[in-house]
Amino acid sequence: MAQDSQGYMLVFVGSYAEAANDGVYVYRMDKESGALTPLDRAAGLQNPTFLSLDADRLRLHAIAERFVDGQRQGAAVSFAIDPVSGKLTELSRSGTVNTTTCHIQRDGTNCYFAVASYSGGQVGLLASGENGTVGELLDAKRHEGSSVDPERQDRPHPHSVFFSPDNRFAFVPDLGMDRIRGYRLLADEGRLEFHGDTSVPPGAGPRHLAFHPSGRFVYVINELDSTVASFRYEAEEGILQPLEVVSTLPEGFAGESACAEVQVSPDGNYLYGSNRGHDSIVVYAIDAGTGKLRTVEHVSTRGGHPRHFSLSLEGDFLLAANRDSDNVVVFKVDKATGRLEYTGVTVEASKPVCVKMAWFSAPQQ
Repeated sequence: MAQDSQGYMLVFVGSYAEAANDGVYVYRMDKESGALTPLDRAAGLQNPTFLSLDADRLRLHAIAERFVDGQRQGAAVSFAIDPVSGKLTELSRSGTVNTTTCHIQRDGTNCYFAVASYSGGQVGLLASGENGTVGELLDAKRHEGSSVDPERQDRPHPHSVFFSPDNRFAFVPDLGMDRIRGYRLLADEGRLEFHGDTSVPPGAGPRHLAFHPSGRFVYVINELDSTVASFRYEAEEGILQPLEVVSTLPEGFAGESACAEVQVSPDGNYLYGSNRGHDSIVVYAIDAGTGKLRTVEHVSTRGGHPRHFSLSLEGDFLLAANRDSDNVVVFKVDKATGRLEYTGVTVEASKPVCVKMAWFSAPQQ
């Protein structure tokens, strides 16, 4: 395996998969060309869709499913990562909440994990267990409510959980309620306490969010109406103050589309969001003073249904996971303009849903 002074760039992909099939994929990425070389695959997991990567502790965590009395429930599987070979070694497998989950996130202190259950309307807080694995369930909160769409919003649908930069709060975009629910993280007690709700326009369907590196702004991507809602973040109070709502789609587009992932560039200058249907990444420039957005471009993801994407830590690559075309596509990012350029690199992966990547230090000789 090629090695440089920084070590190795590894890419991890979670997917929809039956337990008998490969569900988690590992690649090495060339830092110059973006080329992806397959290294390992992990099977034996039912729908290991969303991942949490802890590069410092060489751990990868995947949500999955377990069967209890014939019912599907949430599970989490933790792997050790070999930074040279990319090989995954399963360390633990445990239950999470009593319904299936769609998202997992570590807190900033590596003491807790949070999971969201879209189908079950729940949020769970779990301990970080021995050896950096996902541990026991400490607290679970069930949402109640609905919104205007009778098919998609007849009940709560928490879609993700994100901890604030200071780790005092956890924010949950709930697609079914058209709210971002805030919880205070009571770290000493290992539980979540309701803090307050922030509404988005009726029928928007909030899905994921991203904090600006400055900590001053928050961006929420709305799945149902294909918009991004921008907020000023009042960190001391843990409050989101609405700024604006902008479309993720080009003017004149009349087809069906829904949003998925949103991320801010590491330098805080650009925001990226994915459109499923239009099958594109929208790029916005962020006004440093106001936090407001200006559309830069829309770029085809070279596949169908971009369920997720990730920016590299340096902000020079973006990898898009196209679920319906079974491929992961690599784009080079022009950090001066935010624009994306297709590298020509694409790899096959069955129904990819989540992509994570990080540099791993080369072992000392």
